[in-house]
Amino acid sequence: MVRHRVMCKHVLWLVASVCAVAQARQRAPKTVTQVFEQSVSGPERAILSLANAMPEAQYSFVPTNGEFKGVRSFAQLGKHVAVDNYMMGAALLREKVPIDIGVRENGPDAISTKTQVAQFLQDSFTYLHKAVHTVNQRNLMEPVNYDGVPVPRLSIVNAAISHPWDIYGQMIEYLRMNGVDPQKAQ
Repeated sequence: MVRHRVMCKHVLWLVASVCAVAQARQRAPKTVTQVFEQSVSGPERAILSLANAMPEAQYSFVPTNGEFKGVRSFAQLGKHVAVDNYMMGAALLREKVPIDIGVRENGPDAISTKTQVAQFLQDSFTYLHKAVHTVNQRNLMEPVNYDGVPVPRLSIVNAAISHPWDIYGQMIEYLRMNGVDPQKAQ
């Protein structure tokens, strides 16, 4: 009887493993565009979870214990990610940037509350997904205009994927400085 249970567990484990591999293959990206779409989704989820984790009252938080002159507030970090998403998306779409980039790419001053910043971020990632969806194997090296400089589309996508992770690290520190556990935000 015990041997039968062990055998059943092994069979169930094997079936579950085969199913998991099959599901992973179905979700596995098949094109460059799909790889880029998935790669943008990672920082999107991470940044939005941190934006939602910070209490509203701390959105204006700026570190003061040390050399922190001129650093962005938590809200400005989120808005900066959004602005850069819009700037990179506009370059890929060959459009004018559709928002006010603000001073130092901090976005519009009118956007300041938690709800406003979170929505600005969400909208920026939606726009960026739309733009990344236009990049494919044939046009990867095609130059687009970014801030007056011709840059390959691949470089824009690379920056769109990597830059939010830089800001993510700063946002995590701000959360910790305010007693918020970033692990619980995930």
